[in-house]
Amino acid sequence: MAEQRKIKFGAIIHGVGGNISGWRHPNVSTDASVNLDFYKQQALKAEKGKFDLVFIADGLYINEQSIPHFLNRFESITILSALAAVTSKIGLVGTVSTSYSEPFTIARQFASLDHISQGRAGWNVVTTPLEKTALNYNKTVEQHPNHAKRYQIAEEYLEVAKGLWDSWDDDAFVADKENDIFFDPKKLHTLNHKGEFFSVAGPLNIARTKQGQPVIFQAGSSVAGKRLAAKDADAVFTGHPTLKDAQSFYEDVKKQAVEFGRNPDELVILPGIAPIIGDTDEEAEQKYEELVNLVSIDRALAYLGRYFDHHDFTQYPLDEPFPELGEIGANSFRSHTDRIKKEAKEQHLTLRQVALREATPRTDFIGTPEKIADLVQEWFERCGADGFIVGSSLPGALDDFVDKVVPILQQRGLYREDYEADTLRGNLGLPFKESRYIKETV
Repeated sequence: MAEQRKIKFGAIIHGVGGNISGWRHPNVSTDASVNLDFYKQQALKAEKGKFDLVFIADGLYINEQSIPHFLNRFESITILSALAAVTSKIGLVGTVSTSYSEPFTIARQFASLDHISQGRAGWNVVTTPLEKTALNYNKTVEQHPNHAKRYQIAEEYLEVAKGLWDSWDDDAFVADKENDIFFDPKKLHTLNHKGEFFSVAGPLNIARTKQGQPVIFQAGSSVAGKRLAAKDADAVFTGHPTLKDAQSFYEDVKKQAVEFGRNPDELVILPGIAPIIGDTDEEAEQKYEELVNLVSIDRALAYLGRYFDHHDFTQYPLDEPFPELGEIGANSFRSHTDRIKKEAKEQHLTLRQVALREATPRTDFIGTPEKIADLVQEWFERCGADGFIVGSSLPGALDDFVDKVVPILQQRGLYREDYEADTLRGNLGLPFKESRYIKETV
């Protein structure tokens, strides 16, 4: 009898929050984004809830209009290394750009995190949409690669990183003191990669890890992003306003994975949700309104502008139809900007309406614990998700989810009572990542 499919959960730790004005809430600590104790508390709460992973987002360019959390936050690998020391089961996933880093360095850092955590590391591969990031890396804005090229770079980058992670066979370091043999030379593999974008000799100066390789996450939902996910990722972090949209994405990416010769069950799709939970529907609505009331229209316009490469939306009339933007934003957050423009046109929305709903999006995930559990179950059972990345729109949101929603899902037999494994791959239901050289040595 096949084992029953179980829901997977990750928790995104966003410090003062992903909302542009959430930091103003009276219960938010304004230093949360650089407060180790806060991160530890969130990670341990998620581990108590038997979550698969905690997730650290990151970015490389800010300006005066950026979300407060983006202005002052930890670098992902650094904070995940600290969290590895205070957790024991939960996965540790962080964002690093393939457009503004080197494969050897990042392969080494994530392999190190995987060893430190004893097999719990994951890398969220992003391509960096904001073109002014180039100015922080000794380049001009014109040198920022376009959308298509960024994904070409990412594909080769991943090929290099995965090759470096296979520099050693699993049993290469024999450490034979009597015969003065530290490693078996036959079990060392030099990469010698020479491609369009990278030339990397190798080998990597760290052994393979307990799970073989760190887990690869991918977070883009454009055509190129979905292709990269289907070809190379182990898990996908995505976002959809409706179940219908989620089902369409799920079906498309799983189908593409099959076309690449992969088992679709070995690609875990995790939409992001930010549930607002109350003991009654009225209490949940009140919490949502608290969040809405923190956001001014000026802040909402700034938030919207980030998706369009920090485009200045203050130049347009607020209560007229959303402006025609042409190619503005086409080289930025492509899937987001395409969706925003499409919805604005189809629903005849004004700029004010678009800005406010993007800054404080109203989703179905607002209500009682039972309602949230019902929605999670529906999306899961109707193939809109394999699990979810749970965000915290308001202080205490993760506590509410772990304490009130998780027990309902456990009672329904949809969610684990305890961890099944001691690696991130194992808990996500993914197999150990065998070395590409294994057939040569068997």
